[in-house]
Amino acid sequence: MIETFETVAKAVVDPSRVRILKLLENGELCVCQITAVLGLATATISKHLAALKVAGLLQQRRDGKWVYYRLAERPLNAYAPQFLALVRASLADDPTIVEDHRLLAMVNEVPVQALCDQGRDALAIQPPHPTESTRQHPCPIP
Repeated sequence: MIETFETVAKAVVDPSRVRILKLLENGELCVCQITAVLGLATATISKHLAALKVAGLLQQRRDGKWVYYRLAERPLNAYAPQFLALVRASLADDPTIVEDHRLLAMVNEVPVQALCDQGRDALAIQPPHPTESTRQHPCPIP
């Protein structure tokens, strides 16, 4: 049992993973949306999502080429609900979390396809660079 506890504890010790959990409190998000908010490399986000999923904190669903993550709705790990409750009750006024939610509001206004194609640049008011609009970037699937 201590190994199960340790898996969850190690998953939530990383600040980026806590930020992901805080983002998912309001519902599921595509990998592209999470990447756009956190501003980290897709590979890094994928590793964080995998660790959170293995710990039983997240569930995923596929919709075409997109993968959406949400907080675990069923106890995949006996300790996950307590850790999720702690995260939910914490950090609401943390400046990083507040900024993440501000960016998430902007991200939610952009079509997922645009985020997958352009990343964080899709949030800018100016049109994307010509080279970016012609490149094909499928939404990464961890």
